[in-house]
Amino acid sequence: MTNPGMHHHVEIKEGDDTVAAADVTIPAETEGTAQASLHSSPGHVTPGRRASLVDAVMDLPEVKESSRLEAALPLGDSETLGRLRERSENSTTRPAGSSALVDADIPAPAADIPAPPAGDVPPAALGEVPSAPAGDAAPPPAE
Repeated sequence: MTNPGMHHHVEIKEGDDTVAAADVTIPAETEGTAQASLHSSPGHVTPGRRASLVDAVMDLPEVKESSRLEAALPLGDSETLGRLRERSENSTTRPAGSSALVDADIPAPAADIPAPPAGDVPPAALGEVPSAPAGDAAPPPAE
């Protein structure tokens, strides 16, 4: 018998009402790929709730440990799609009936990304501001 993998159901609520939900599966046989189906309630959903759902999915430990994400969401759900693109890398999106399918890489946690050697980092990346040209400098204080 094969291992069916792990399943999660995530909900975003307003009061007692579920306004957005996702079913997430990490199949045992598909190494490193998380699968998610995201949807929201019909009608008005408070802005930010769909993005919160994406955050809740992407913050699941099993999703963080995955290298890829395959997600299905309602076609035209720009808030969910936008947040998925913000939280992933190299995403591709294609329509499939009334759904949008997203394939994307899940970025490694920041702690796992080695810092570049100090000599290879441009000053602007370190927050240093280049000095102004001599003509733009303020005159020295009067003595």
